[in-house]
Amino acid sequence: MARICVFCASTPGLRPSYAEGARALAGALVAGGHSLVYGGGNVGLMGIVADAMLAAGGEVVGVIPHTLMEREIGHTGVTRLHVVDSMHERKALMADLSDAFVALPGGVGTFEELFEAITWTQLGLHRKPCGLLNVDGFYDGLLQFLDHAWAEGFIKPETRAIVSSGTDAGALLQRLLATPMPAVPQWISPRER
Repeated sequence: MARICVFCASTPGLRPSYAEGARALAGALVAGGHSLVYGGGNVGLMGIVADAMLAAGGEVVGVIPHTLMEREIGHTGVTRLHVVDSMHERKALMADLSDAFVALPGGVGTFEELFEAITWTQLGLHRKPCGLLNVDGFYDGLLQFLDHAWAEGFIKPETRAIVSSGTDAGALLQRLLATPMPAVPQWISPRER
């Protein structure tokens, strides 16, 4: 059993397929015996993925800062809800509680969380894979940009290999949990964390 951190939007987006993708991811998590760690909200794709997990009998751990409890309507029905003091504490706790990361469609908050998780793997702060559930091609442009940055010499091949993508939630989870992380030189020692 693994704990999968899911980054996603506090809005549902414009396409019904985004909500369907969130429900499919929840179904794949429960089918695999995995639990969900997420931003703790009860709205948008956050609420959809959490509710689908709970409806299927899955474990859901939310992490939300005090400042967003009302705005994102903290989900009080989850298995465990951690209310923390800051966004930094939120992201650090979500990372500590998780074995891998998956991003559903989202906006700048989702992107920021995803790229921080990738960076922490690159720097050797953890060795946890990151995946994009590419619902309806939502992440096509981002994947092209990552490949462009790699081709231009700004991203090393082992860093690019940290990020997987797929359109099938179950297959993406299997790949994330079965593929060893690339050897990335540790840039920061454990004492510097």
